Amino acid sequence: MKVDILAFGAHPDDVELGCGGTLAKEVSLGKKVAIVDLTRGELGTRGSVPIRDAEAQKGADAMGVQWRENLNFRDGFFVNDEAHQLEVIKMIRKYQPEVVLCNAIKDRHIDHGKGSQLVSDACFLSGLIKIKTEYNGQVQKAWRPKHIYHYIQWENLEPHFAVDISGFMTHKLNAVQAYSSQFFNPNADEPETPISSVNFSDSITYRARDLGRLIGVEHAEGFTVERCLAVNSLADLK
Repeated sequence: MKVDILAFGAHPDDVELGCGGTLAKEVSLGKKVAIVDLTRGELGTRGSVPIRDAEAQKGADAMGVQWRENLNFRDGFFVNDEAHQLEVIKMIRKYQPEVVLCNAIKDRHIDHGKGSQLVSDACFLSGLIKIKTEYNGQVQKAWRPKHIYHYIQWENLEPHFAVDISGFMTHKLNAVQAYSSQFFNPNADEPETPISSVNFSDSITYRARDLGRLIGVEHAEGFTVERCLAVNSLADLK
């Protein structure tokens, strides 16, 4: 099964918050998109694994993403070692994406930076033919994505580029709001967390508007890159 874009998140809702508008836009343009969550967010203060599983499906539906799965790594305790890399490699070889989106390179939650480096390392290793993997009993072929982009999360990292998501902010907000157990809900009877405040919910929109301001559009999402981007001519730059 080949897709154009494979988005990884350390937790369900990372993708929605970091690049939900971008994915919704790409789906509207006919691109095939899949999501792989590394953990089920079982250490989250609010909600539960079954609740977050259901919310993740609603989030995917809101973005128009057809394929989503979870690697069931240990929330908070997964590491960037051979065993975990091989599981991520299996997903990369299964979906054969041209583009991989993954967590912020540095962030408040320790899983975000770990997940970012784990996926990046697996993208390189996935292209080595001497690393053997199987999926559903079938030997997989080596595959290395052409591009790895890191979305921005809690910290205000300086983006290397921004994607215009004007017209898709509603899709992003609907995808985020699918996680009613995690974000601001006046009827919730659970402990407050940094992401359950009104301010955090508002920040989703005002960050997108500010990034949009920087590139002269209504809303945008920012990304960082690991290596210099190539263009055919200056006309490709906007």
